Amino acid sequence: MSNAPAIDNRRARHEYHILESVEAGLALTGTEVKAIRAGGASLTEAYARFRDGEAWLLGMHVPPYRQGSFSNAEPTRPRKLLLHKAEILRLQSRVTEKGLTVVPLRLYFTRGIAKVQLGLARGKKLWDKRAAAAKRDVEREIAAHARR
Repeated sequence: MSNAPAIDNRRARHEYHILESVEAGLALTGTEVKAIRAGGASLTEAYARFRDGEAWLLGMHVPPYRQGSFSNAEPTRPRKLLLHKAEILRLQSRVTEKGLTVVPLRLYFTRGIAKVQLGLARGKKLWDKRAAAAKRDVEREIAAHARR
């Protein structure tokens, strides 16, 4: 079992309403796996695209592994998502709907294999974000009063 930390995309939950989620494998090089295990990846700007019947994760930043040399890959290269054909087709058809996109929510290791949790998401409007922030503030105040 690995002790690699899970990397969460907190911004995605702030920016989008998550309608459903899917687990996908991720095709990585050896030095990328080591860099991710060291906790050095960022999903903040990442998103998924579908091209030629394949799913790709774009914009994920994995810094070069320090001990790696010529084998280090480009930090923001497109990475292939490993999904069943039926899942790719289903997600691709849903993305063609207005305002939907696929964003990574979490990156983690399961039995030594890199997995990414993808979320089918709809962008939040500004007033949605304000309402969520107000609700969070109210819950924080209630918790503070309960402690007293």
